[in-house]
Amino acid sequence: MKQGIHPDFHKVVFMDSATGAKFLAGSTLSSKETVDYEGNTYPLIRVEISSDSHPFYTGKQKFAAADGRIEKFNKKYGLKK
Repeated sequence: MKQGIHPDFHKVVFMDSATGAKFLAGSTLSSKETVDYEGNTYPLIRVEISSDSHPFYTGKQKFAAADGRIEKFNKKYGLKK
């Protein structure tokens, strides 16, 4: 690999703004804000959504009913089976 062309890869703490959950990961992002996490000080990156608050992972996902063309027609014109 060429020297001096790659960004600095280091450990940072990501914090979910919705739930306050924190997790440590490697990243090239940096921040002026820091946080103490498990006895060490790391840069803090705030994220709006993570697996801790995403509806897919929390099980609070809403599903829209997918009606076919015939069902939509019957609903619209009041026809019933």
